[in-house]
Amino acid sequence: MTTTEIVGLLVIGSFLLIPLIMGGLASRKAAATAEDFFIQGRGMGSIAVFFTVAATWWSAFAFLGSNASFYLDGPLYWTAIAWNIFFGVMYYLVGKRIWFHGKRGRYVTPRDFFVDLYGSRKLGTFIAVILLVFTLPHLQIQLTGGAYLMEVASNGVLPFWLAGLLFYLVIIIYVWSGGLRAVAWTDIFYGVLLFTGMITAGIFLVGEVGGMGTMFDEIEQIQPENLILADGAWMAWIAMFVITPIGAFMGPQMWTRMYATRSPRLFDLMPFLLAVAAISYVGSMLIGNAAVVLDPDVEAADQVLPRMLLDYAPIVLALVLIACGAAAAMSTANSQVHAMAASYTVDFHEKYVQKNLTENKRVWVGRWAILVFSAVAYVMTLYIPGLLVTIGLVAFAGLAQVIVPTLGALFWSRASVAGATAGLVVGVGGVVLFTAVPEVLPGPFAAGGGGLLALLLNIVVFVGVSLVTRPREPGIMATFRARTRDFRKELWDSEDQEQTGQEQTGQEQTGQEQTGREQTGQEQTGQAQADRR
Repeated sequence: MTTTEIVGLLVIGSFLLIPLIMGGLASRKAAATAEDFFIQGRGMGSIAVFFTVAATWWSAFAFLGSNASFYLDGPLYWTAIAWNIFFGVMYYLVGKRIWFHGKRGRYVTPRDFFVDLYGSRKLGTFIAVILLVFTLPHLQIQLTGGAYLMEVASNGVLPFWLAGLLFYLVIIIYVWSGGLRAVAWTDIFYGVLLFTGMITAGIFLVGEVGGMGTMFDEIEQIQPENLILADGAWMAWIAMFVITPIGAFMGPQMWTRMYATRSPRLFDLMPFLLAVAAISYVGSMLIGNAAVVLDPDVEAADQVLPRMLLDYAPIVLALVLIACGAAAAMSTANSQVHAMAASYTVDFHEKYVQKNLTENKRVWVGRWAILVFSAVAYVMTLYIPGLLVTIGLVAFAGLAQVIVPTLGALFWSRASVAGATAGLVVGVGGVVLFTAVPEVLPGPFAAGGGGLLALLLNIVVFVGVSLVTRPREPGIMATFRARTRDFRKELWDSEDQEQTGQEQTGQEQTGQEQTGREQTGQEQTGQAQADRR
C-alpha cells in the first residue's frame, strides 16, 4: 500500500469517525419521544439551524456540480448567488409562517400542514407521495457523489460499492441513535468543511495558474466563450434561478427544519446569512475557471475538482479538500433519509399499518424506515446508474410543484382542494412529460425551461380550478384567520383554543364570522387532530 493510499484512508477514517462521535454525544441529550427524534422537540438553536439548513441546501451538486458548470458553461452558474438570496427570502416570508402553523398545529411532516389548512387527508397524502418520490433520487445522488469522492481519496483501495456502503452505514448509525439532533450537530461539522473547502480549493488552484488576472487572460485566449453567457442561455438561467431554490425549499428535510426551529427570529436573519454563505461560490468559480487553463480537456466535468487537486495540490491538502466534498454529500443525505423516515412513520405507517403507536414504537418505526430508505438508495446506485441522470434532472422540478398549494394555503383564501389537486397533477405530469419527451417543449422553454413551464401550468390550473370550485371549510378559514392575526401580532406562544375564545367575544370580527367559528371551530380542530393521529 502506497503512502498516498495510507494517507487517504486516514483522512477518510477521520471524516467518518468524527460524525459518529458527534452523533453519540447528541444521542445522550435525546428524549424517548417521536417529536424529539423527528423535530428535536421544536427546540433547535440558531447556530444549529443555520448550519443544518445551509449544509442540507448545499448538496453534492453545489460542491461538484458548481465547479463543472463554471468549467463547461462559464458564468451561467452565477445564478447561484441570486438563488441563494431567493432561498433565504422564501425561508423568511414563507418558512416563518410554516413554522408558526407547525407550532400551533403540532405538525411533524409536510402532510400535517396540508391536512390542517386544506382539510383534506387525500390531498395531504398525495403531496407526501410526491415529496417522497422526488426526494429519493436526490438521496441516491448524494450517495453516488460521496462514494465516488471516497473512492478517489483512497486511490481505489475502497471500491465504489464499499465506499457507498461505509457512507450510509455511518449515516444510519448516528441518525438512528440521535435523530434530528445528531443530524444538526454533524451538519455544523459538515458545513464548516463545505464552506472552507470550496474557498480554499479555489484560492489554491487560481494560485497555480498565476493569479486571477492571468487566469482570465488565458481563458480569453484559449476559450473566450467561457467568459460570456451563451446565446439562448437566458431561459436556463431563469429556470435555474426559480426551480432550484423552490425545489430545495419544498424538500421534506426543509419542512423538518422549519418545524424544529426554537425561535422565529432566526427566520428574519436567514436571507442575510445565506447571502453571506453564497460567497463560497467564488471558490467554485475559481476552481472551474482555473481548470479551463490547467486542463481544458477533462472529459467528465464532475471530476474537475478531484482531478485538479490530485494533480496540483500537496497530497494531504488534496485529500482533505476532497473529503470536504464528501461532507457536502453526507450533510444532504443524512437530512433526506431522516425526513423521509419521518414522513413514512407519521404519514403512512401510523395511518395504514399500525394505528395508535406508543412514542417508543414510533421512534423505532422511524429508525427502521431510515435503514430501509438508505438500502433502497444504495441498491439504486449500484444497479440503476442510468436512471440517476434522468430522474436527477426532474427531481427539483417535481419538488418545486408543491410550492403552489403551499402559497395558496398561506396567502389566498379562495384556494381549494380541487384546485390544489388539479394543479399538482398538471404540474407533476408536465415535469415527467417534458423530461421524457423534451421535443414537445415550445419556443424558448426548449432551452432548459421544462420545469419552469410545468410550474407555470400548475399555477394557472390551480387558480382557475380554485375559482370555480368550493373553497376551504369555514372552520378552517376561521382558524387560519385567527392564526394570521396572532402571527402579525407576534403572539408566538398563544394557542388556537385561546384564540377561539377571543373570537367568540366578538373582537375584530363580524357577527357572521363569530357564528361560523362557534359552530365549526372545535369540530375542525378535532378533525385535524384526528387526521394527524
